[in-house]
Amino acid sequence: MRPLPRYAIAASIACLLTITLHAQQETPETNRKIAGGGITVKGWEGKVDADAEKAGQTVADAKLSEEGHVLHVTTGPAITYWNPKNVAKGDYTVSATFTEPKFMNLNTHPHPYGIVIAGNGLGTADQRYIYCAAYGNGNFIVRGFGPEPFQLNGRREANDAVHKAAAVGQPVTQEIAMQVKGDTVSCIINGTTVKTFPKSELVTAGKLKSTDGVYGIRFAHNTDATVSNLKVTKP
Repeated sequence: MRPLPRYAIAASIACLLTITLHAQQETPETNRKIAGGGITVKGWEGKVDADAEKAGQTVADAKLSEEGHVLHVTTGPAITYWNPKNVAKGDYTVSATFTEPKFMNLNTHPHPYGIVIAGNGLGTADQRYIYCAAYGNGNFIVRGFGPEPFQLNGRREANDAVHKAAAVGQPVTQEIAMQVKGDTVSCIINGTTVKTFPKSELVTAGKLKSTDGVYGIRFAHNTDATVSNLKVTKP
């Protein structure tokens, strides 16, 4: 049997390393439990994802606090936060600045965070909403929750508009917005519209009840970031 050429061996090793690295990056992580967790921001509420609830986790296993006018979120289980008084109707844009001070400091691969709109029945078994979230590696995701979760741009998608951290442990900031305008709903990151959907595709059986509703913020599990200048603007 003839030995493999050196270039073939090197190519095989490189391929195996790539596959191994990818597998390590995508390995599901165990949800942390954040010490001193809970919600200390007046008027705000939260709900962890269904899989975390089934595992016995609650909002006490993540942390929402406020420092000045800046919200600080540390997870724990994946969670959605909102203030019931924050309601947007008609045409509007909800936006905020998200800063991950130390990229991936609580996780082994990038996790997303972003804006929630169209919240109805939040905190109940029939809650519905849609969110646009960014990862600190240049990816983003648009996803919704109805009777069941529904994907809108796949699991994730890359876009040059999404900022990338220089390295693990380095800061990264994203300006994230969701806009309802006429018959469309758009995800806007750092001033660029990265995805637009017909409203009719979203407000339908098994998805949203309406694009009118409560707005808030969404964080994946094991993530630490701040949120500033959360606001709604009208055209």
